[in-house]
Amino acid sequence: MSHSRKPSSELGLDSLSNRFRNTLICDNNTNKPDFRELDLGSPVSPLRTRHSGPSGLTTSSSSSSGSVSGRRRSDSGGLSHSSELSGSVESSKPRSDPLTHPGLGSVNSPALNVLPAGNICPSGKILKTVMAGRSSKTDVLGSGTGNYGHGSVMRGGAAAKTGGEGVVCGGDPARRASVDPEEVKRAGNEQYKLGNVAEALRLYDRAISMSPENAVFRFNKAVALTGLRRLAAAVSEYEAAIRLDPGYVKANQRLGSLLLRLGQVENARRHICFPGQDPDANELLRLQALETHLSKCTDARKIRDWRRVLREVDAAVATGADACPQLNMCKSEALLKLHQLEDANANLSNISKFEQCAPSCLQSKCFGMLLEAYLFFVRAQIEMAFGRFENAVTAAEKAGQIDPRNIEVSVLLNNVRLVSKARARGNDLFKSERFTEACSAYGEGLKLDPSNSVLYCNRAACWFKLGLWEHSVDDCNQALHIQPKYTKALLRRAASNSKLERWAEAVRDYEVLRRDLPHDNEVAKSLFHAQVALKKSRGDEVHNMKFGGEVELVLDLEQFKSAISSPGASVVHFTAVSNLQSKQISPFLDTLHRRYPSINFLKVDVEESPGLAIAENVRMIPAFKIYKNGSRVKELVRPSPDLLESSVRHYSL
Repeated sequence: MSHSRKPSSELGLDSLSNRFRNTLICDNNTNKPDFRELDLGSPVSPLRTRHSGPSGLTTSSSSSSGSVSGRRRSDSGGLSHSSELSGSVESSKPRSDPLTHPGLGSVNSPALNVLPAGNICPSGKILKTVMAGRSSKTDVLGSGTGNYGHGSVMRGGAAAKTGGEGVVCGGDPARRASVDPEEVKRAGNEQYKLGNVAEALRLYDRAISMSPENAVFRFNKAVALTGLRRLAAAVSEYEAAIRLDPGYVKANQRLGSLLLRLGQVENARRHICFPGQDPDANELLRLQALETHLSKCTDARKIRDWRRVLREVDAAVATGADACPQLNMCKSEALLKLHQLEDANANLSNISKFEQCAPSCLQSKCFGMLLEAYLFFVRAQIEMAFGRFENAVTAAEKAGQIDPRNIEVSVLLNNVRLVSKARARGNDLFKSERFTEACSAYGEGLKLDPSNSVLYCNRAACWFKLGLWEHSVDDCNQALHIQPKYTKALLRRAASNSKLERWAEAVRDYEVLRRDLPHDNEVAKSLFHAQVALKKSRGDEVHNMKFGGEVELVLDLEQFKSAISSPGASVVHFTAVSNLQSKQISPFLDTLHRRYPSINFLKVDVEESPGLAIAENVRMIPAFKIYKNGSRVKELVRPSPDLLESSVRHYSL
């Protein structure tokens, strides 16, 4: 058979070869690629000519993602990492031998006749060379479809079509970086600059998995973790970077600064005052200031000057120790001792966060005990103060396990166990209606923990059952002094004052409870009865006073006169459906109706009942008029909610 014509595919290949022959100069003496500037992260080197730079070194028209640079000295004499991103993450090459790359072998003396893998020679064929650590997948020429132009070199056949592992894609740094940890790290830097810190962290982790001995990768991961406030993990990564490269100046500086935030003065000093490196003046001042405030805080705690403790804690935090666990816990302890339980309990949420501190931090001392033990020491006290006795025992036991030789921890553990037993015994006696013995049991607990509001409140319940209401009020007062918003203590004091016919005091407590428990019907009834009793004690007319019901809608003058003549005070809201301000304050009137059940609340729509508005001389709405025994005693036009409630409360007593 005659072969007078070549296949079209072969002609196409020859055409492609001619195209590249015209653009590439393969003179081995004039334009041979500089092996030190190969794109080690890409299976294809840039198909661009190289020019001699001013120093005689061969340079490329585009930066090579895999170029390997040597170390350079910092201004202070230490070794520095080049190409940093705004002082944040590092974008230099690994701190290994300057002319080697992990897994790629030496690049000091490349063979003169060797071209990098993937270069296309004038013959139109792909010249392949073996490079250590490179993939052996087949390189193929793109057909011009999809994301690849005609003549693009793709790796791995089917994988190349889908952009899989090892594919050089046009715009996705993460995909370009799939075989080179330096490219992965570079992609992470780009994400970090864009504010995508979590994605940057994922890429740094990937780079570390590919090159676990690279100190820069660890450093960048630590920076990302700090941005995510995962400070304990950041400490560990900085420490790992320094283990890999003890002379890593910036990692030491950053770790020292982070340890200052964590309040670790001694550990911070070792890294801030790094041998052979002048310390940063500002960091050194922060270190000295923090050391001073921590010392003063320790002295104040020894003499139980809790207000001074709070001042020194705030001053230490202001120096930059914003994530210091011992300062946060010391603040909680001081607030607890000053009977600011709600604030101390709110600060308790920080304990869980700081319990995840780096091991090196947890093993440091705080007020003479191990930091980790101190965290549980404070937690146990707060749990005890709120009556969570089982949790308190658990926390105290953990503190004892961590630091068994510390005297403060041992004393607390013993007291917590005894107080918990006394409370449990008192509860059992109370259930058996042995109230006198229950009083004694709670009293034993109070001898060990005289600031326990729960034990005072429990003993007040015993006094109430025994008819000793004066004692009950006294114990409730003690409990409320320690914990001002203690609902059970308020209820028992209000009930005891009602028994003692101290109606004004009872009404005051029930009104507070009504605000805190707006949907509690029992509290509403108790408040109503106390208000009625108070009015009666003053000689006011109280017969036919009714409890509950809704705000009454008044439609005519006869209904209006009957309503405002009923016993007690009546508050009338003159409103209109079309009036915006009336709509806004109307829900608050419903709230007042629930808070002050002894008041009659009425509503008049001036558009539906214009005669009533004229009779009562209503010129502007929303308006409120208060009546007592049929006579108007107060008038309010467009009042604020606070002014309206103040007036209502005045006439409810």
